[in-house]
Amino acid sequence: MKRLANYQCFTLFMSVLMLCVAVRSQLTADFYSKTCPTLPQIVRKVVQNAIKVEMRMAASLLRLHFHDCFVNGCDGSILLDGTDVEKFSVANINSARGFEVVDAIKSAVESQCSGVVSCADILALAARDSTLLSGGPSWKVLLGRRDGMVSSQAQANLSLPSPFEGLNAIIAKFAAVGLNITDVVSLSGSHTIGLAKCATFSNRLFNFSGTGAPDSTLDSNMLSDLQSLCPVNGDGNKTTAFDRNSTDLFDNHYFQNLINNKGLLGSDQILYSSSEAVSTTKSIVESYSSNSKLFFNDFANSMIKMGNISPLTGSSGEIRKNCRVVNS
Repeated sequence: MKRLANYQCFTLFMSVLMLCVAVRSQLTADFYSKTCPTLPQIVRKVVQNAIKVEMRMAASLLRLHFHDCFVNGCDGSILLDGTDVEKFSVANINSARGFEVVDAIKSAVESQCSGVVSCADILALAARDSTLLSGGPSWKVLLGRRDGMVSSQAQANLSLPSPFEGLNAIIAKFAAVGLNITDVVSLSGSHTIGLAKCATFSNRLFNFSGTGAPDSTLDSNMLSDLQSLCPVNGDGNKTTAFDRNSTDLFDNHYFQNLINNKGLLGSDQILYSSSEAVSTTKSIVESYSSNSKLFFNDFANSMIKMGNISPLTGSSGEIRKNCRVVNS
């Protein structure tokens, strides 16, 4: 009986393993090679034009893919319009942007390959191109995702990491979607480009955690600048660059900033300065700060892993005609 039970457990384990491999294997770099062979060129052109108009758009498109994948997997659900949708979650409302660029890509794709390419795959390609066109690494984007038909504001509020959370809470949210500590640090490195609103870091400037004083891990000169930009009761929508050394260039300065106490968000600086970081993320930050090649390589690998979070494949989901609404 014991041998039978062991055999049954082994058979179950292998079945689950093979199912996971089968799902993952459905995403391939050449998924559209016959049905939409010009897809990479179409996406690249629209993204390139959008970045020429506004360089910040690269960070916005990269962030859309990140925020999509963390909520019910990479299914394009962040793009859906509605009342109780991901767009209106705490992490996305009045900050998620780039939807018009995705619309433009979808329109260009539909004119060449109607009803074939998912909005979820468009997001994945746009994120890669945004990184590359900002000076960052490239990678083979695995494709074949289908679009989800449900978008949940409540689920987004639960799943997306917050700039106000502690390191252990952030690590736990990454672990919940199959990402490890290296992924936490490398993907946080996307803050080498883009802007952040005062509302996301003003808690560090005057009365940090009820101490009546600023966050002690914030560089004094940077603190003074930020206090002027974001005064008490000031406009929380004002923005400043994550990386003041190279605002629009995808590089490893972000990690050098952390070592110099110049991380903008609390969730940035804790990767290096928190007590939890000593045994988890600090050494990775130090490695990336002195080795951009290592950071680029790990970032590319982490983006591939993130793009594999619970994709809809086969007959699941749909191929949306309009990325903002499910097919009627």
